[in-house]
Amino acid sequence: MRLENHTYFLGTALILVMLSSMFYSCRKDDFTTDSGAKLSFSTDTLLFDTVFTTMSSTTKRIKVYNKNSDNLIISDIRLQNGANSQFRINVDGLSGNQHSDIEIRAGDSIYIFLEVTIDPNSVLSPFVVEEQLLFSTNGNNQKVHLMAWGQNAHYFTPKKYVNGLPPYSCLDGDCSGSLPPVTANWVNDKPYVIVGYLVIDSLDKLVIDPGVKVHLHNKSGLWVYKDGNLVVNGTPSDPVIFQGTRLEYTYQDISGQWDRIWINEGSADNVINHAIIKNAFIGIQAEPLPFNPTAPTSTNKLRLNGCEITNSAAVNLLATNYQVTDTNSLITQAGQSSIFLRGGGNYKFYHTTIANFWDQGTRDGSAVFLQNYYQDVNGNVQVRDIDSAVFVNTIIEGNNEIEFDTDVLAPGVINFKIDHSIVRSTKSLSGANYIGITQNPTAAVFIDYLNNNYKIGTSSPAANAGKQNTGVLYDKDGVFRNSPPDLGAYEN
Repeated sequence: MRLENHTYFLGTALILVMLSSMFYSCRKDDFTTDSGAKLSFSTDTLLFDTVFTTMSSTTKRIKVYNKNSDNLIISDIRLQNGANSQFRINVDGLSGNQHSDIEIRAGDSIYIFLEVTIDPNSVLSPFVVEEQLLFSTNGNNQKVHLMAWGQNAHYFTPKKYVNGLPPYSCLDGDCSGSLPPVTANWVNDKPYVIVGYLVIDSLDKLVIDPGVKVHLHNKSGLWVYKDGNLVVNGTPSDPVIFQGTRLEYTYQDISGQWDRIWINEGSADNVINHAIIKNAFIGIQAEPLPFNPTAPTSTNKLRLNGCEITNSAAVNLLATNYQVTDTNSLITQAGQSSIFLRGGGNYKFYHTTIANFWDQGTRDGSAVFLQNYYQDVNGNVQVRDIDSAVFVNTIIEGNNEIEFDTDVLAPGVINFKIDHSIVRSTKSLSGANYIGITQNPTAAVFIDYLNNNYKIGTSSPAANAGKQNTGVLYDKDGVFRNSPPDLGAYEN
């Protein structure tokens, strides 16, 4: 080979190598490594809202956007539960639960298709099946929440998103306020599952039949809005149950799994008969519409009978400037107070067992706490006299030294009376507010409170210690009361 030709070949090769190096250098540099370059998604929660009736699969999609000025490589897309997930993903035509090195050009996007297969008839499945779709880009981790139904049930999912309010749906299915009032009757055919808040809007009414099970998801609740109406018709043998959506044995006593039953002024009395309300953050919160700090006491009552409100992370029954009447209820175990009454109102408790032996951490509040003020939504302290708080034939017990306490902000007052009741307290319980009190009994009040048995034995100080002629003829279980009656919800 002639020298000039050899030189030409070497020069050409060198140019090609240089061009190739430049190409790969440009290609490498074309994709940003900035951890601040994030992905955007068509939704942050993908809801598989089909109510399954057979072993089924449905397909949904999300769109992943690169809204940055530079190209991106998604190093990892995967399902959090991996091979154990009930969800499946497809990226660029490839199925599997994990994908790597997915390129998205600047200003471009990709589709991810997702499927889920669940046996809706399996009683082992939770009502709400959840998963996380995880993305890793330049060390930046992002996720999209996946949610599907695990069992046959009536499902209520959010339709409205308003700043300052939890996501909610409405009993009438519309939430526009344009439909005439509705009355809905929940029958005991399938469970009812609430995701977000379900609102019983003005002049709407919800009637719940005996035996119905209502399951509320994390941070979800039932909201009886101003002039709405709730009637729960449980019976001693067939109570209505409000609880979380996790059905595993390990969740049966976990507090704070859902938010609360929130009740404003009613168009008529809101009535809850023989309901079990458990494992909420707040069991029942009753108050006039909180956006009006000067609202008068509600003209309608919340009437409770034979209920169990238990194991709330904060308070079992919280009432502000309301009217509450209770008979034969069992209100036990709360992270703060079992009953917290504040800022006005009228309250009557007859044969109520109020016990707080909270063992899931430190508890500062007393089992019953009365306060004549509250902080409104504007941050202003509102002082309201509690007009009347009457406790007759009740048991107020717990594992703190003071289980009945008050906090009075002058010049307001709290008008209360405890009549023929057991009270656990190291404070003096003398004067006109206390009548026929058994204070700090040494004998066991309950048969076995450690195992949630709050019935009383023949040797209990609650036996035959009640005031007669209160009009409460039967106990929580429908047993006819003796004369004199026993204290609390149960008659021996």
